Amino acid sequence: MQRSRSLLTACVTAALAVTVGCGFSDSSGAGKGQTLNWYVFNEPGGANEEAIKVCNEQSEGRYNIAYRRLPTDANQQRELIVRRLAAEDSTVDLVGMDVIWTAEFAEAGWILPWEGNLEKRATDGKLEGPRKTVEYQDKVWGIPFTTNSQLLFYRKDQVDKPPEDFTWDQMIDAAASKGKGVEVQAAQYEGYTVWINSLIAGAGGQVVDEDGNVKVDETAARAAEIIAKLATGEAAPAGMANNKEDQARIGFESGRSAYQVNYSFIYPSAAENVSEDFQRNIGWARYPRTDADEPSRPPLGGINIGVGAFSEHRDLAFEAAQCLAQPKNQTVASELGGLPPTTESAYDDKKVQKALPFADLLQESIEEGAPRPVNPAYSDISLAIQKTYHPPDSVKPEELRSKLEDRMEKAAEGKIF
Repeated sequence: MQRSRSLLTACVTAALAVTVGCGFSDSSGAGKGQTLNWYVFNEPGGANEEAIKVCNEQSEGRYNIAYRRLPTDANQQRELIVRRLAAEDSTVDLVGMDVIWTAEFAEAGWILPWEGNLEKRATDGKLEGPRKTVEYQDKVWGIPFTTNSQLLFYRKDQVDKPPEDFTWDQMIDAAASKGKGVEVQAAQYEGYTVWINSLIAGAGGQVVDEDGNVKVDETAARAAEIIAKLATGEAAPAGMANNKEDQARIGFESGRSAYQVNYSFIYPSAAENVSEDFQRNIGWARYPRTDADEPSRPPLGGINIGVGAFSEHRDLAFEAAQCLAQPKNQTVASELGGLPPTTESAYDDKKVQKALPFADLLQESIEEGAPRPVNPAYSDISLAIQKTYHPPDSVKPEELRSKLEDRMEKAAEGKIF
């Protein structure tokens, strides 16, 4: 049995009948009617609260969505919601799902499929990248809400605009020549898998094939070469082996680095935490290439909304999920949280274009991004990848392939590695 299904700890008790506890924060929306609990990450910009407010008003008293905040850390989010779903908690009506959870939650029977007209409503008008993240075994398991991809941000006052075929090697060399760093996410966590997966995909490879089987080839070593070059060279940022998205943002804002790969939230942060002048000196380009002759495959992230399999209010939950994910609320998520829409038409909205001046490039990156492996054992597969490549300054490309393949195969089989 996979370790993801063995997380029934002391938290999985009668206390689960209470909607607050075990690390969750409670915030109920205004209105009356049947309470629907939406477990989703705590979005700091206020976009989720606004979506809830809109939908509670539109429900005309039929339902009242309550905001059950999950932690900001992705691993903690998954652990806490898995505990409830594994305990068949009927209070979980709606789940804000990281795009990598679809296969695991569907395979475990924790979320309901969107069938018939519901499937059409969940997928019509959506970008191809986000649409694929809700698919598993020819069924749809959620509705795409927000998405995201990483861009290459750079200091226009320090380095030249990157060419279209700009590679990781070129970027590392350019930064070192200026006595500056390159900000990345290389702590042992999901964000490190994101980087590794995009490097491998950018070299034309993959770690799990279309049938869900482990597939490790020479592209895994190519990714290790790039990681090692940065980690052991002059462009390595301080604390690289412990840096996540926010540490990368702070490092870039401090002036120590000329480049950073990160999500769109760093742009409004630059004006808020440094100055508008600093923000004006930030340029953006597509994610760097692994190899010059292959297009880059930027990371693909986001949040989908699923309906809990044990909810006692399924019809209302499906209705509420559609309301939460409507284009109007996606636009608000762009304005308040810097989160790109999943609906293609939303990119024509002037509000989205103002909030995300690089919206066109983001849309391109999302469409051509590299999804992470689709496998019910993804959580363990990701851990195997992280362990094999960490710490980044000790990774040995020539020794990595066999070790990675062995660990990933064990992870896929639910074995200890």
